[in-house]
Amino acid sequence: MTENFSPKNIIVTGGCGFIGSNFVHYVVNNHPETHVTVLDALTYAGNLENIAGLPEDQVDFVHGNICDAELLDKLVPGHDAIVHYAAESHNDNSIADPEPFLKTNVEGTFRLLEATRKYGIRYHHISTDEVYGDLALDDPAKFTESTPYHPSSPYSSTKAASDLLVRAWTRTYGLNTTISNCSNNYGPYQHVEKFIPRQITNILEGIRPKLYGEGLNVRDWIHTDDHSSAVWTILTKGVKGETYLIGANGEKNNITVLRMILEMMGKDPDDFDQVKDRPGHDRRYAIDSTKLQTELGWRPQFTDFEAGMKRTIEWYTENKSWWEATKEATEKRYKAQGQ
Repeated sequence: MTENFSPKNIIVTGGCGFIGSNFVHYVVNNHPETHVTVLDALTYAGNLENIAGLPEDQVDFVHGNICDAELLDKLVPGHDAIVHYAAESHNDNSIADPEPFLKTNVEGTFRLLEATRKYGIRYHHISTDEVYGDLALDDPAKFTESTPYHPSSPYSSTKAASDLLVRAWTRTYGLNTTISNCSNNYGPYQHVEKFIPRQITNILEGIRPKLYGEGLNVRDWIHTDDHSSAVWTILTKGVKGETYLIGANGEKNNITVLRMILEMMGKDPDDFDQVKDRPGHDRRYAIDSTKLQTELGWRPQFTDFEAGMKRTIEWYTENKSWWEATKEATEKRYKAQGQ
């Protein structure tokens, strides 16, 4: 059991990505006693600017790959926990080219588990609700920790595989691990290929937003700050070998979210184009976070989706220099896919 664990030196893999960098900011802002080493390969979705300006005496950056066992042997000693965010995570990209997802999500997790085993430290694994597949639009049920795995895409199948590796290494070798599966995040520093920032930046660039199919697919949205606080709660209070689902009861279908963005940005709510749907597109995700809330006492703080969306729109509007360099290439790739 892990109770009231107080980490002093942690490694955050993928700490220059969207969700990982927000977690680094959360630790800096709320736990100044904890030193963070960010390990990131700086692939297209990793950006050093995401952690720029953070105090150098609290945050170190190491440019490297989680599949590099030799690097991990040098880096892991002296740390007391790994929080593993690094992943290839975009469904469309996994459909076009699955191999990087196998390399990073499966082999990378294996390497980190082996380092965890060798040096006897705490390990928390960040996963996704997509490992459970999807729910029918009219199904009142939500995903729980006991929902069977039924991944739909190359991305979600590699995340499911990584979760199973964590469970096997925990049972076989007695590692001190926990897993969290989270719903769709939104907030600052998210790559413009993702649904919400793509729509916002399209409008800012004078491009008509694009909606897959009818837009009836439902996602369970959570602000990335709530995800960060949940991960910290699990890291410090979670029970060895347990899985916790992170969600904030934020179910909305894609067309509702898109129309909300359009109206907030002064556009007609029907001013968008429908494009061909993603192959195997999951219908609905919904998270039941009862276990996390009742057993560990976590509560989401940013449950006003409209207020969170307004702040997110403001962030992308005020930080065009952060995303404009990648926008053209992203839209060119989507256009080639007919999306």
